[in-house]
Amino acid sequence: MITDSTPSWTAAFRSAVVSSHERIDLFELRAFSGQTLRQIIRLDGGGSALRIRLSNRYGKEPLHIGGARLARRTEGSGIESGSDVPLRVGGAEDFTVAVGEEVVSDAIEGAVAAGDELALSLWLPEDTGLSTYSAVPLRTGYAVPGNALSAPTFDGAEGLEELATRHFISGADVLAPAGTPVIVAFGDSWFEGTGTTPDTDHRFPDLLNDRLRAAGSEGWVVNQGLSANRLLTDEIGEHALARLERDALDVPGVTHVLVHFGLNDLGIPGQEAYPDPAPVPSAAELITGLTALADRLHAAGLTAIVTTVGPYKDTIFDGYSTPEGVAVAREVNDWIRGAESPYDAYADLAAAVADPADPDRIHDDYDSGDGLHVNDAGAQALADAVDLTTLKGRQLLNA
Repeated sequence: MITDSTPSWTAAFRSAVVSSHERIDLFELRAFSGQTLRQIIRLDGGGSALRIRLSNRYGKEPLHIGGARLARRTEGSGIESGSDVPLRVGGAEDFTVAVGEEVVSDAIEGAVAAGDELALSLWLPEDTGLSTYSAVPLRTGYAVPGNALSAPTFDGAEGLEELATRHFISGADVLAPAGTPVIVAFGDSWFEGTGTTPDTDHRFPDLLNDRLRAAGSEGWVVNQGLSANRLLTDEIGEHALARLERDALDVPGVTHVLVHFGLNDLGIPGQEAYPDPAPVPSAAELITGLTALADRLHAAGLTAIVTTVGPYKDTIFDGYSTPEGVAVAREVNDWIRGAESPYDAYADLAAAVADPADPDRIHDDYDSGDGLHVNDAGAQALADAVDLTTLKGRQLLNA
């Protein structure tokens, strides 16, 4: 139970970002010029005020934002009449985000709640260059020519584009009572939500939040999943050990971290997409990396919860699954389930969605169709596999 009602800035939404200058082109790469972007944020938690984080971390040019507005979203690209307000940085409505930097907006007063859907509109008068972006947000965004910051909807606008990627937005914070538990889902596509239905909030972290709210929890989960991300080596985004500080330890209010990594270290993607794949790591190497993650989380005073590596034997992706890699995943999962793991707890995601007749593959009822990612029902099974008592603090686990 929260005992200190003093409000403090607390993460209420996160969207892990990557560079458009990655050497492997798995996702749509975009630049914008003379356009307005309208992108949707669904809050995982609420508070008495809100601020937005905008990122030009991987940009090669300064990001000039000629204006920004925040409004309550109705449906599609529509916004609630009279709800839009200017988003300012340092008091200015026209501002620039320097190369490699992130800015935090001025506070917008007014209560917001978990589940609120907000539309953030950005007027981009100049060429942005390739954007800092989130690859699989599973939330449709919109772009139209010209300055359309306060347009009630973009529907039917000439030149309207629908976007499967999210650009320049890395998070939102709320003023919430100090000590509000925040769980960071720090992992790969199994957390980001690949395979679940877009625009429905059926990702594993979303459904875990539903369980927490139904149980009366004061805390919530924010999603820092990154599709194609690895534990040990860079591929899409910096590897987990390199991005841990930014995407987990520095998240305002973080108390717990859920970890899922290993699939993309073990997978050997086809030569066309990955011209120079890293070798399959040994179980010892993955265990060393997971142990290093746990040690750093504990050094920061956080509860560390690891999840088993998901089954993937029958994936359709050429060359991704090998007998060698599947055997390593089994060995790592045995370690996660055993007494030698340094984590405070584990969630057996692999067992939750595995085919009982062949535990190395995803059960047909939970398979998104690619043999690597779960569908909506699978994401619900993952959320149901988490023991909610493990999200209440290390003192409870060690009692």
